[in-house]
Amino acid sequence: MTEMITASQVGKVYRGGVPALTDVSLTVRKGELVAIVGPSGSGKSTLLHLMGTLDTPTSGTVRVLGLDLSEVSDGTLSAMRAHWIGFVFQQFFLGATLSAVDNVAQGLVYQGVPRGRRRRRAAEVLDRVGLGHRLDHRPARMSGGERQRVAIARALVADPAIVLADEPTGNLDSASGAVVLDLLHQLNREGTTIVVITHDTDVADRLPRRVRIRDGAVVADSAAVSGGAG
Repeated sequence: MTEMITASQVGKVYRGGVPALTDVSLTVRKGELVAIVGPSGSGKSTLLHLMGTLDTPTSGTVRVLGLDLSEVSDGTLSAMRAHWIGFVFQQFFLGATLSAVDNVAQGLVYQGVPRGRRRRRAAEVLDRVGLGHRLDHRPARMSGGERQRVAIARALVADPAIVLADEPTGNLDSASGAVVLDLLHQLNREGTTIVVITHDTDVADRLPRRVRIRDGAVVADSAAVSGGAG
């Protein structure tokens, strides 16, 4: 299977000598749906930021789709984020004055796609996540679960190879969270490689591969137990 993300002996130390990650090695392959689970402060969000080209490691190597992130230009990193990687966060980061379709269409602004085509593509993806009937609704008229599905649609609008989701159910009730997890499973079955960061072991246990992280180190990986890679 194709290696989508590879972290090799990665360390991250923040200003003041505070270590966030220590010697982390992890491979995510094409078509996987992976939970990275750990308590607050364990380093899981730091790892996601490194995998998503939002930050750089202090030591070790991160590769995304075969590219060593330390060897590519800032322009290439920006292009990777625009075309290859979709992000979903616990905070939805939706424009309060924008409709659902315009919030999603923003995901194509930096690709130079004409406005009309952006909106058509956004409508298609909103329909894919079950919100074809909410195109003109603003966030204030939507439930938390619907807003998170808009955020997922925005992450998908550029048809990325990888989706990185940081606590995507963290602000949702259990029923809405279950809908979002079902959607992530559906998207994964359709071919999207997905990594979910969570502190919730119940959420992690619903995903096929679970990587547990504590104090900046990987302490367990269900793929290793089952004979897979990681």
